[in-house]
Amino acid sequence: MAEDSTQEVPGLTTGAVARRLGVAPTTLRSWDRRYGLGPAARSRGRHRRWSPADVARVERMCRLTAAGAPPAEAARVARGTTAPTAGRSPADSSRSPVSPGPPAGASPSLDPGEAVPPGPALGSPRGGAGSGLPLGDVRREARGLARAAVRLDAPELESRLLAAIRAHGLIATWEEVMVPTLRAVGRKWESSADRYVEVEHLLSWHISTAVRSVPLLLPCARPAPGAPPVVLACVPGEQHSLALEALRAALDERGVPTRMLGAAVPVEALLACVRRTGPAAVVLWAQARSTASLPLARHIDGLEWGAAGARRRPVVLPAGPGWDRRAVSGFPRCTGLRDAVGLLGGLYARDGTVGPGGRTR
Repeated sequence: MAEDSTQEVPGLTTGAVARRLGVAPTTLRSWDRRYGLGPAARSRGRHRRWSPADVARVERMCRLTAAGAPPAEAARVARGTTAPTAGRSPADSSRSPVSPGPPAGASPSLDPGEAVPPGPALGSPRGGAGSGLPLGDVRREARGLARAAVRLDAPELESRLLAAIRAHGLIATWEEVMVPTLRAVGRKWESSADRYVEVEHLLSWHISTAVRSVPLLLPCARPAPGAPPVVLACVPGEQHSLALEALRAALDERGVPTRMLGAAVPVEALLACVRRTGPAAVVLWAQARSTASLPLARHIDGLEWGAAGARRRPVVLPAGPGWDRRAVSGFPRCTGLRDAVGLLGGLYARDGTVGPGGRTR
């Protein structure tokens, strides 16, 4: 790195770089001591100052370690050198030459020529540098997703989400990667005086986009012609529809026909859809207790259609944390996306018609 370039552009402090990348400042200092990934320039007061090239190197280090590469190997790739780095003393690492890293704004995905050992498969716990979010004991894919979200790294978010769905399917990705990361962002937002709102919005938007891309990423069965659908709707006043979007994609993947009405569906519109489509089931999502409507669930549960002697009624599934379990004890229950897909898919026979699980009167 040229000395005059660092004089023209003031560098970032270690704290600023840590916040930008979603890692702890101590992690950056440790990478500097062990692998020579620190800034080459210092201020007159001997404080570290990070140039764009310095930041690009540690950003690549973050991505490689999140992908499962051992830190020493990730540092070698991030620095663009082939000399071994493990085992050096701190003094040696501070004096070693550091070759220029990728330019700022480079592609977030791994270069095809980077020989990085594959990380553990989904379902294998893995620690690593934190994202500043209260993740707890989660999978490595969730940690990588959280780091990208805190950095507001949209290309990386998209890449990680699509790669996880392709590799592990929607249900596993939703339950083990997407939901833990969303919950961690929500907890951080609640405890940090409305900070991280932008992180939550960006993450939610990209998860929604990835979920809607499932027909392009995974093979999906075709619904049987004329099969009654599953109606998916948020109760009136409920704006959170992300879980319903995931359920719709998972049902579509299995060839279960759906009618997605989305957020805050008015009662009249919901009832009109049920009467017009004659669904096998109606899923009512409520995120908050204030929006859950037991009278609405009971009213839909009592609707009937069809010829005398073979009249049908929909299976009504109140879903979401807003429902009181005791109040909806007479309705079916599910504990997660996998459970809901199994319950709703079980309503259909092999030919796509409503099977024994459906309700007739």
